[in-house]
This record gives sequence, C-alpha cells and structure tokens, in this order.
Amino acid sequence: MATENKNLSNYDKNTIPNAKNFRFGIIVSEWNDQITEGLYNGAIAALLDCGAQKENIIRWNVPGSFELVYGAQRMIVTQNVDVVITIGCVIKGETMHFEFVCEGVTQGIKDLNVQTDVPVIFCLLTDNTMQQSIDRSGGKHGNKGTEAAIAAIKMAELRRTSENN
Repeated sequence: MATENKNLSNYDKNTIPNAKNFRFGIIVSEWNDQITEGLYNGAIAALLDCGAQKENIIRWNVPGSFELVYGAQRMIVTQNVDVVITIGCVIKGETMHFEFVCEGVTQGIKDLNVQTDVPVIFCLLTDNTMQQSIDRSGGKHGNKGTEAAIAAIKMAELRRTSENN
C-alpha cells in the first residue's frame, strides 16, 4: 500500500503560492458523504490556510461520483474559476459498478483537463473498504482533500504564469 504508515497531507506553506487572488470551484459528491465531507473540510482548511478568500470558493454538490465530471464542466463554463477540485468516494462492492464509475470519472476528468484551460483536480477515493476511505479523509493517512487543495493552488498558479508568458 502506497500510503502505509505515511501521512501525505503535510505541506510547507512557504512553498505554496498565495491563493488570495484565485477563484476555486469544488464539486462534492453526496454519496458516501461521511467521507466526502471530511475531504471537503480538509480542502477548505488548506485553501484558507494558504490565503484563499471564502468568497472566492464555490461549492456545488452532485448526487454521486459519476456526476462529478458534469458538475466540473458546468462550473468551468459558468463560474469563471481558476481551478476545480472534484471530491468523491467510491467503495468497492460486489458488482462491476465500482470499475465503471471509477473509470468513467477518471477518463472524464482527464478529458476536461485536455479540453479546457481550467485545471480539474482529481480527489476521488477508490477504496476497497470504508475504513480505507476513513483513513484517507482525515484519518491515519491524512486527508486527500488537503492534498487536492494544495495541488489546486499549484495548478492555478501554473495556469496564471503560463498565460502571462
């Protein structure tokens, strides 16, 4: 396991661009909300810690993880955001549904990153058990929402600096 005995959510604020002037979109799946709310809370805390303004953070909820792609696409088109964070959680069950949802969301977010000039950050937990998701949404392996927020800030800065060159 890649995160065994590691908490990857620690960051050095001095190495992160100031987020004050960026506009963030966050799309949150309502499915497995115990997990997605933990991820969202980690993302918000990191964004605010790095200077983001509350009024520059837009949250939209979608029913499930499969709908994250559409939510992100609509946010890009209608909300003038610098970056979008997609937050979801799919836990493996007894059917192929897990594979279909994970593949669809992964490919959809990849497509948005290729087709638009707004970065879309992938914060989709794809775990085998609820405990694995708990461990990654504020538990012993940190909070992947925090990591997604730091990635979002860095990608918003990359977008800004690449537009000015």
